[in-house]
Amino acid sequence: MSKKKKLELTWIGKENRPKLEPRILLEDPTKSYHAKHRVARADFFDNRLIFGDNLLALKALEGEFSGKVKCVFIDPPYNTGSAFTHYDDGVEHSIWLSLMRDRLEIIRRLLSDDGSLWITIDDNEAHYLKVLCDEVFGRANFVANVVWQKAYTSNQTAMHISNTHDHVLVFARNASAFQIGKVPRTEEQKNAFSNPDNDPRGAWKAENLSAGKFYAAGQFPIIGPNGDEFRPPKGRYWRCNQQQYEAWLRDNRITFGRSGEGRPMLKKFLVEMLDGLTASTWWLHEEVGSNKEASIDLKRMFGDRDDVFQNPKPEKLIQRILTLATNPGDLVLDSFAGSGTTGAVAHKMGRCWIMVELGEHCHTHIIPRLRKVIDGEDQGGISKAVNWKGGGGFRYYRLAPSLLEKDKWGNWVINHDYNAAMLAEALCKLEGFSYAPSDAVYWQHGHSTERDFVYVTTAILTHEQLQQISDEVGPDRSLLVLCTAFRAKADAYPNLTVKKIPRQVLSRCEWGHDDYSLQVENLPKEPPKPGQQMLFGEEA
Repeated sequence: MSKKKKLELTWIGKENRPKLEPRILLEDPTKSYHAKHRVARADFFDNRLIFGDNLLALKALEGEFSGKVKCVFIDPPYNTGSAFTHYDDGVEHSIWLSLMRDRLEIIRRLLSDDGSLWITIDDNEAHYLKVLCDEVFGRANFVANVVWQKAYTSNQTAMHISNTHDHVLVFARNASAFQIGKVPRTEEQKNAFSNPDNDPRGAWKAENLSAGKFYAAGQFPIIGPNGDEFRPPKGRYWRCNQQQYEAWLRDNRITFGRSGEGRPMLKKFLVEMLDGLTASTWWLHEEVGSNKEASIDLKRMFGDRDDVFQNPKPEKLIQRILTLATNPGDLVLDSFAGSGTTGAVAHKMGRCWIMVELGEHCHTHIIPRLRKVIDGEDQGGISKAVNWKGGGGFRYYRLAPSLLEKDKWGNWVINHDYNAAMLAEALCKLEGFSYAPSDAVYWQHGHSTERDFVYVTTAILTHEQLQQISDEVGPDRSLLVLCTAFRAKADAYPNLTVKKIPRQVLSRCEWGHDDYSLQVENLPKEPPKPGQQMLFGEEA
């Protein structure tokens, strides 16, 4: 009996996976910023802006934030071969897939069970990315492929067909738990409701009483006020049974038009429909903005500079996404922060946020933009729509350097930039402990449970010192001791596990690797196998 074949996306280097080092984050208070006083009760001050490689940053966040992020929005480089000021956006196809896969896997772990991922992408990689997300998230968790009208005029110099749209791929962490919001009605849509009969319930709109889906009980005749008999059009059925229809009729929810001679329609009252509309997969630029609109906003904010972002995402687009995917107070993550639009919009909408950016524009664009938002000086984008007055703040972090470095003899040693506290925090993260140094007990640097602790020291411990620690830990607790060296038998203490550093962690990670960005030098080192392709393949 032949084994069933599985269809999946394959590419050169797919089997090569990085051994990521879970770095610690170092706050720089001089770059952090907050309002001078609380503007609203819902202000958030602990938002995070992280400067560093976004794959390492995602790994750094994993221990603290796994299962806590409600929405991830990313706008990754599209891999188009175009020359962008802030990104190398022309990476070889197979590298792009590998680097996206590595990020998507951590993003999935960061998402809450009811969380979702939204990715903007163009036709160049959209369909490969869809299949890749199917593998990482599961096809059952695909929500939609939204088409966003990013431009409203055609490019007359296009080689074949002018591209005026981008894709927004939407995946849920768990589709059965994901609940999507509604799109608020515009004033124009509200104006479609009226109250010609002065119904005390207010404005209403007539909706078709028939439906195309077969419903056996929806085939009864309806008698109008003038004695006319109405039946559903051929091939259609009343959307209700006769009992429900009569209840609606008694409640004055059925209309036969102003003359009383029209076909029966159902009155839908605006006051009962305040939850908004179900979102469609076609987003017009009038509703969610365009690249040009976003560019104008950035130029208004930064002036007509040469380094202002090309093709930025409009604030209204992010507002639509966060309206559908989150509620006030939820945590939003963007690991390709770009010009900082996601954080700016999340801030104005009362969401918590984390952004990651490696480029120097983290300092030249994002921080100045966020300061304007916090000070209430940014009145572009969605500010007027949400009545933004300023407030809140953020903390700026950078990735710590690699924990290990090579000395002049080529041996791996603890990085000389690490002090005792940094070393303890880094090893807690590596070993899966929560870093929580005790003020009272010197050997308690972190814990995994209420009775399991970790102690980190660069000292060389003797038998007497370890015995004293063992006595203090006692028989009902356990302690992992990480030290430079020790002069005793490692198994002599039933409540202690004693390990040497850096030997204990040497094989865990790719030490000293600071750049996992979308660069050509990240080409897989392993040569391709004969006949291997970067397309859809079948594996036995």
